[in-house]
Amino acid sequence: MDSKELESILNEKFPGAYIKATDLTGGGDHWRVAIHAPQFVGLNLVEQHQLVYKSLGDLMKSTIHALSLDTQIKN
Repeated sequence: MDSKELESILNEKFPGAYIKATDLTGGGDHWRVAIHAPQFVGLNLVEQHQLVYKSLGDLMKSTIHALSLDTQIKN
């Protein structure tokens, strides 16, 4: 997986969001992802992260080994 593919998947789940994926190791399985999304309004940090994990579904079980998140509310 490359950053464009991961960003595309997340853009489908979080329309209107700012999304930036950075491959931390070059192997396509360790990621730092910044998501600033209006979908996070009313959610605490844990709930925001859970929403991202849920949106990635089975990728978290197979393709993505590590994920560091920076989530913020985008108004």
